[in-house]
Amino acid sequence: MTPERLQAPRGTFDVLPEQAAARTAVEREARRIFEAAGYGRIETPTFEATELFARGVGESTDVVQKEMYAFDDGGGRSLTLRPEGTAPICRAYVEHGLHREPQPVKLFTIAPMYRYGRPQRGRYREHWQLSLEAIGSDDPALDAEIIQLYDELLRRLGASGYRLELNSIGDRECRPAYLERLNAWLDEHDDELDAEAREKRATSPLRVFDVKNPHVQAALADAPKIGELLCAACREHFDAVRRYLDAYGVRYELDPTLVRGLDYYTRTAFEFVDEAIGAQSSICGGGRYDYLVEEIGGPATPAIGFGAGIERLLLSLDLDAPPPRIDVFVNPDEDADRARVFVLMAELRRRGLSCETDYAGRSAKGRLTHGERLHPRVTLFAGPQTVTVRRAGEADRPLAYEEVVDELA
Repeated sequence: MTPERLQAPRGTFDVLPEQAAARTAVEREARRIFEAAGYGRIETPTFEATELFARGVGESTDVVQKEMYAFDDGGGRSLTLRPEGTAPICRAYVEHGLHREPQPVKLFTIAPMYRYGRPQRGRYREHWQLSLEAIGSDDPALDAEIIQLYDELLRRLGASGYRLELNSIGDRECRPAYLERLNAWLDEHDDELDAEAREKRATSPLRVFDVKNPHVQAALADAPKIGELLCAACREHFDAVRRYLDAYGVRYELDPTLVRGLDYYTRTAFEFVDEAIGAQSSICGGGRYDYLVEEIGGPATPAIGFGAGIERLLLSLDLDAPPPRIDVFVNPDEDADRARVFVLMAELRRRGLSCETDYAGRSAKGRLTHGERLHPRVTLFAGPQTVTVRRAGEADRPLAYEEVVDELA
């Protein structure tokens, strides 16, 4: 009886070699941009204590209530597969005493995240994310820098169909007065809300603005907005962020209903959106989270950051994977000493040249065809005593085995 063929779990995916080139290009460019701005790479564990996300992200958020993969580790401890990158990075910041280093501490990670939800285009239960964080300063210039760095990444990768949405959601000083006013309005217009809006309101009134029902959205257009009640300090901060973004030449749209879905956000909130990729149109979201480090046991510490899904970014870019190309293809004839060929290849690789040959016992014609698929810069025809070097546009050149490495390296 033939065993049942197994498949990857729903909501996950395999990255095949022909797809990896585009992902590698995105990650390489991100590292180049972030490191040039002083951000160092950090890696945190795949799973953390569940309490970290309950306290940091928010007990009542959809992430904690509905989307986390939490499990008992067998020793009575509740652990959770990392659903987002900011809380773990802040935990590491506190645990390793990074608050005692010169501030701000600038960090980034490129790592898989895990959220349970209905899989669809651009939304996976396991996905890879860029997270960029600047911890330890409330300077609005950092808000603008974080935003500009992702905008620069999109520019360098050739993205064009996106827009940046921007808002300020206030802080502990001005948000209570706004929530009181918003709740009064919601009480008066309860008949215009749906079940989802009422559920979100019960956990946090601000989250009613996340409801996707177009009828509810239309009603909420008349609701009071947080920008109308910002305190002087938050208004000054937001004005400075906008001034710096204008200086950078970063275009943005003000969205007074943008609130973000996690409890730790304060002041600046932003999203990069590309509606062409489908319903899951956000390709990057972030903001300031000045109370998160304090919530997980650290000192009061202002911070700003974002998370950006790599899969959604690739959908936005629609990058074509380049054809495979190597430096050298070795085509040995039937009389060649294969051991000698392999030693030659090892030395070429040692010198930094990518090198391949035939391992499938192909015919002479088959070896030529296989080599052409790899688009080599140089083809070596290896015989018993000599190797013929073939380059496009040049005459073939026979060499002794001992001369090949110096000729090509």
